[in-house]
Amino acid sequence: MIELYYWPTPNGHKITMFLEEAGLPYEIKPININAGDQFKPEFLKISPNNKIPAIIDHDPADGGAPVSVFESGAILLYLAEKTGHFLPADARNRLTVIEWLFWQVGGLGPMAGQIHHFGLYAPEKIPYAIKRYTDETNRLYGVLDNQLADHAFVAGDDYSIADIAAYPWVVPQKQGQNLNDFPNLKRWHEAVASRPGTIRAYEKAKPWMNQSAVTEEGKKILFGQTAANLKRSA
Repeated sequence: MIELYYWPTPNGHKITMFLEEAGLPYEIKPININAGDQFKPEFLKISPNNKIPAIIDHDPADGGAPVSVFESGAILLYLAEKTGHFLPADARNRLTVIEWLFWQVGGLGPMAGQIHHFGLYAPEKIPYAIKRYTDETNRLYGVLDNQLADHAFVAGDDYSIADIAAYPWVVPQKQGQNLNDFPNLKRWHEAVASRPGTIRAYEKAKPWMNQSAVTEEGKKILFGQTAANLKRSA
């Protein structure tokens, strides 16, 4: 059994997408990031960066004690290695998947996240910041569109954790983008959206969607973090 510490964010959706695709049993433990649950001592013990998602695997492959994993990219890699799903055994193809996984966690996610912040949540609309991150997200959409011109999926002909990582971060309406400008990306996005595992994953989010809107109080919690928030019990 996997315990999934979760909130319906792009990074949270990645893990439910994988678990639904792989058919692994799991239990969602909601972490309301708008209420500050991510700073509770018990959560910091498994996610020291105070971010969702995180997991505890009570049935690790080595048969030993439960394993906790934080950071969405690390979780996807861990689960793929544990199950043998969505990560090729061939060394060269495996490397390609890992490259695109790192591309998402180091590029698309952070840059799209910044346009979400400056475009949607910042108390002051700063034109330079909005343009900077809108343009960079546009560039990254172009990188992905070029890659998908010759491949059915992000890392080749087979669905992989690279697709699972990227899909929830392609949210054009929040990022000032038009998918019609990226025909290969649009084709891929529609294909992933129609997968039963994707549909089930987003259905799992519904019980918490009405709590996920960021309030003014939530903004103080989400965007006012300092080291003082990270105290935890031994």
